[in-house]
Amino acid sequence: MNKIYIIGLLVLIGSAFAKAQVLPTSKSDSLMLRSIYDFNLTESKSYEWLDYLSNTIGGRLSGSLQAERAVTYTEKEIKKFTNRTELQSVLVPKWTRGTPEFAYIQLNDLSTINVNVCALGGSIPTREAGIKAPVIEVTSLQELSELGREQVEGKIVFYNRPMDPKKIQTFEAYGGCVDQRYSGAEEAGKYGAVAVIVRSMNLRLDDYPHTGAMSYGDSDVENYIPAAAISTNDAEKLHTYLALDKNVQFYLKQDCTVWGDVESHNVIGEIKGSTYPNEVIIVGGHLDSWDLGDGSHDDGAGVVQSMQVLHTLKALGYKPLRTIRVVLFMNEENGLKGAREYAKQAALKNENHIFALESDSGGFTPRGFSFDTSEDQMKVIESWKPLFKPYLIHYFEQGGSGADVGPLKASGTTLAGLRPDSQRYFDFHHAANDTFDAVNKRELELGAATMTSLIYLFDQYGIVNKRMD
Repeated sequence: MNKIYIIGLLVLIGSAFAKAQVLPTSKSDSLMLRSIYDFNLTESKSYEWLDYLSNTIGGRLSGSLQAERAVTYTEKEIKKFTNRTELQSVLVPKWTRGTPEFAYIQLNDLSTINVNVCALGGSIPTREAGIKAPVIEVTSLQELSELGREQVEGKIVFYNRPMDPKKIQTFEAYGGCVDQRYSGAEEAGKYGAVAVIVRSMNLRLDDYPHTGAMSYGDSDVENYIPAAAISTNDAEKLHTYLALDKNVQFYLKQDCTVWGDVESHNVIGEIKGSTYPNEVIIVGGHLDSWDLGDGSHDDGAGVVQSMQVLHTLKALGYKPLRTIRVVLFMNEENGLKGAREYAKQAALKNENHIFALESDSGGFTPRGFSFDTSEDQMKVIESWKPLFKPYLIHYFEQGGSGADVGPLKASGTTLAGLRPDSQRYFDFHHAANDTFDAVNKRELELGAATMTSLIYLFDQYGIVNKRMD
């Protein structure tokens, strides 16, 4: 970008800021948003940061060496454009996958068909020789309970409820079937099953198994059974063979280990507010990822976009009225320990968080935001929509925010989540193809600009009132 143009634009914006702090005008806001988008589309560092996180560090499973390298790297980068940084200690669960999983379908003629599986996060291993048993297919936890111990004991339970393709909001489709992944092993273990395999949470038919968190709940340890995901193509294959012959058997071998909690860190950086320093605005994503890919969409994109918000404001010479803080949370994927620790420490320090924005839906083209806030505040937010229209941002809806900012709701904080186009997100979610090459640089930068714009508006106007619901 032409440097003379930048200097002229910043002088104009600076003049607008001086007036805006007395009597904000849509013209000055429009100028600021224009400068934010221009900067992100020409001089953003988000793609460079993501390249390093993904290709140099790699997958960042909680408790891993890679996760701690990501802590060190992001803190070093954040120090370059913030007034203060902090590594906030948090204990996180450690689980490792071990040697690659192996599975096959065995037909009655003893021929075998290899299938693509991966252990679910938190699962126990199979015995060293693996497990081979008959398969019983169900589409829900309710159907499993209706079958009871007589039909389930000694078998491998195959949960095969697909994501609903009729749902335009793909996160609704995900929410409609993720219970079988999270609670499937807990429920099947009660009826004497020896293992579970779960259809991957994916709208596309492909060969990638998708991992994700699972839990044994309050089950006795003797009822713990191995749990794995199977690719959608192989789920279809297994379903077909079972329809032809109920005596089909399944073999599964996995070598994962559940360890004790280990120390890790949330990474925090902030620019102190000039007028209302005790009013805190945060923006963040989660630094941990699953281990199959490198976590570029989930949630490397959200991490670098959140860092870019503060980098952009600093580079443009904007001096925030309120304290703006980037928080990179640890352990969203399999415990949410970082988010809970952050909220706990904020409460102990009696910090006044007025707004929290999260990016954890991939680095795709931004469409807008969802908000968890009061009706009065939502009316103010909706008045900002015309400012975003030139950037094709139209989605401003109440309902939902993000897992990591969620614990701040108890203190009355207004919450929001960036909402990119979600149609391709679950093609990559928790799978080996969630890699740097799957992220489009321009889409990533548009998301960062959109987030920065919203943070700027909340900094300028504050909130109507602090809700306590």
